[in-house]
Amino acid sequence: MSCFQGLFFWPEAASMLLHNFCIYHICPPGHELGAAPICPDDPAPSVDDLADQILEVLNYFGLGSVMCMGVTAGAYILTLFAMKYRERVLGLILVSPLCKAPSWSEWLYNKVMANLLYFYGMCGLVNEFLLQRYFSKEVRGTAEVPESDIVQACRRLLDERQSTNVLQYLQAINRRPDITDGLKKLKCRTLIFIGDSSPFHSEALHMIAKLDKRYSALVEVQACGSMVTEEQPHAMLIPMEYFLMGYGMYRPCQFTDSPKSPLSPSCISPELLSPESMGLKLKPIKTRVSMSNVDKPF
Repeated sequence: MSCFQGLFFWPEAASMLLHNFCIYHICPPGHELGAAPICPDDPAPSVDDLADQILEVLNYFGLGSVMCMGVTAGAYILTLFAMKYRERVLGLILVSPLCKAPSWSEWLYNKVMANLLYFYGMCGLVNEFLLQRYFSKEVRGTAEVPESDIVQACRRLLDERQSTNVLQYLQAINRRPDITDGLKKLKCRTLIFIGDSSPFHSEALHMIAKLDKRYSALVEVQACGSMVTEEQPHAMLIPMEYFLMGYGMYRPCQFTDSPKSPLSPSCISPELLSPESMGLKLKPIKTRVSMSNVDKPF
């Protein structure tokens, strides 16, 4: 959720996406609000398990082919899913995506975080490591300038996460294989956003160089970290409009003053877009983490 609040609460983006699409948000196992701790003795899912769980979610809701949007590690999982199940993916919108195996520096960085999570839980140092990975220095703040609201909101969401669940997800991502060789085989359209201050900037450039140029495009966002969706959601609007128009999917919404049109820019708020306000009662569904008979919430 911390990856998408800025985008979906940005009035123009929210009106475009929510008026034209039905959105399904998929959390990694144990990352949903109010999730219970995963037993530390349970084996961590692999990235293939996580990709396969997306298929189970689509099948559970009776969905055919979908448009996928993901950020950093989530973008990697969705790309892997698109490689394994091509007929289920219409297109990919990837923000600061990963495609290579971890570099030595990233692997060590993740190992340090994993040890901190194991011994100290979601401590302040883990949060700082993650925030540095997500945001540019401009919004993280300095001694003279306080950190921005988006960083504070993300910090609060991180504090609510279960450390054992975050640890398992981090371990899965730290063991990810290089999927570069499969990128040429992707025939779905792909739109990549990358902030020029993101630690994954070179990874995104590597990925766009390997994708088929007929079906892919890269948008570099200046003075932005990895979470373009949070720092500069307005920079995503026009590229996404053109991308979706290429599918014939997007038609501009004509707002009215009718009370039956609650998504007009004048009244969009986080409370309005909450599941409860839309009359939804959400609970985790069961998916298989591996070929064993043990079920985990997704």
